[in-house]
Amino acid sequence: MQVDVLVWLITIGAFSAVIIGDLVYQVRHPHEPGFRESAIQSVIYISLALLFTLVISVVWPGQYAGEYLGGFITEKALSVDNLFVFLVIFTQFKVPRRLQSEALLIGIVIALILRGIFIAAGAAFIENFSWAFYAFGAFLIFTAVKLIKDTRHDLVDDDVDEFHGGRFLTWVQKRLPSTSEYHGTKLVIIENGKRLITPLLLVMIAIGFTDLLFALDSIPAVYGLTNEPYIVFVANAFALLGLRQLYFLLSGLMQRLRYLGFGLSLILGWIGIKLVIHALHKNELPFINGGEAIKIIPEISTGLSLIVILVTLVVTTVWSLLATRSKAS
Repeated sequence: MQVDVLVWLITIGAFSAVIIGDLVYQVRHPHEPGFRESAIQSVIYISLALLFTLVISVVWPGQYAGEYLGGFITEKALSVDNLFVFLVIFTQFKVPRRLQSEALLIGIVIALILRGIFIAAGAAFIENFSWAFYAFGAFLIFTAVKLIKDTRHDLVDDDVDEFHGGRFLTWVQKRLPSTSEYHGTKLVIIENGKRLITPLLLVMIAIGFTDLLFALDSIPAVYGLTNEPYIVFVANAFALLGLRQLYFLLSGLMQRLRYLGFGLSLILGWIGIKLVIHALHKNELPFINGGEAIKIIPEISTGLSLIVILVTLVVTTVWSLLATRSKAS
């Protein structure tokens, strides 16, 4: 797949224009998006993402369209898990509902920049180290097992977990004086002659860097479906663009998607196994089969993976909604 520099620039420019336009609107009209507004915008973003499949199929060979579609659906599904953490962050920082939209938008911008760096690093890693697929596959399988344990724990404990922010946020709070009160959409204020950052800026930083932690499993998962950095980037970008709208759209349903974690763990585990099998087919490690390829097990196709991802998401979502409805009644 040959992607010219001009194509990269046009793609990044288009995403930047959408984000800047959305940001300008949010700064001028800070508000809590209603269900109807969130639903319309979500449909628009998802439709654009799906239409981009046609663009890829026209410009490049058809296999890349399937890889992109699988990557986007995987990223979109995994992004739902992000929303639960965003809810915890907003709860811990006591962010007013009318400011949450802007906080999400800036946080997503930070996340997209950091993911871009991570995607480039991942591409270089894969290109220079043949054993990268073993590493990615093993990490995804480990993450899948951990996610099962976390989901089982959450089913027992319904309390909202505390958000500790991590070392980076602690470092920021120690070195940059801050105020405990929100001042509208302002990120920095001057009080008694001292420059202080507001909690809103801390929330944006927390969202951006927390999302990067999620990218540690979601980006390798997409690399399990494609080797093309361009496809990984656009799949991530489209998934993140609609994340803010998805948060407000699903805010009333998030607590009902109790078993989604099991589905996401199955998806991560499946892609992890796919990566390990691919690594065996490309094996160059001298201590495994003398550095020769192992092709006893056939590689898993992207089409089969796409079917597994879709079926898993549908089953776990319906399971969650039916289970929580029966408990509510």
